[in-house]
Amino acid sequence: MRTIGLISDTHGFLDDKVFLHFQQVDEIWHAGDFGTVDLADKLSAFKPLRGVYGNIDGQDIRIQFPEYLFFTVENVSVLILHIGGYPPNYNVQAKALLEKYNPHLFISGHSHILKVMPDVKRNVLHMNPGSCGNHGWHKIKTMLRFVIDNDRIRNLEVIELGKRGMVK
Repeated sequence: MRTIGLISDTHGFLDDKVFLHFQQVDEIWHAGDFGTVDLADKLSAFKPLRGVYGNIDGQDIRIQFPEYLFFTVENVSVLILHIGGYPPNYNVQAKALLEKYNPHLFISGHSHILKVMPDVKRNVLHMNPGSCGNHGWHKIKTMLRFVIDNDRIRNLEVIELGKRGMVK
C-alpha cells in the first residue's frame, strides 16, 4: 500500500501547506511545470519524488525529469505527461502513449483545472490535480492525495490550499 501526493503547475511557488498535507505520503508525484530546480529539490528532500517536465520548465528541469513517465506502483500502471487533454479528447502524444502503455492511471497537468474522471472506453482513470502554484488563471490552489492498494486506487482526497496568490 502506497500513499501518493499529486501536484502540478507550481510555476516556482511552493506553499508551505504542501508539506503539512503530504506529511504522511510515501511519494510525491509532480505532473510538470515545476518552475525551478530549487522547488524540485525541496520536494525531493522531503519525500521521494517522481515528476515530468512541463512546457514552462527550462533545461535545468528537463535534465532531471523526463517528458513522460510510465511505471507501476503495487499493481497499478501509471502514465504521467504534462499536456495530455481529457477523456476522450486527448492530444496526439497522449493518445499514442495511452495506446502504447495501456495504463490503469493517466495523470496530466497543464490546464490548472482539477479533474478526476474515468475513461470507460480505455479503462483508465484520468487525474489532473489542478495547480497549487500562484501563476495562472485558476482561483483556488489544489492538489490530490490518494492510496494505491494492490490494484485499487482509493481514499482520493481533494486538498484546497486557498486562493491563488494567498499565503497563510
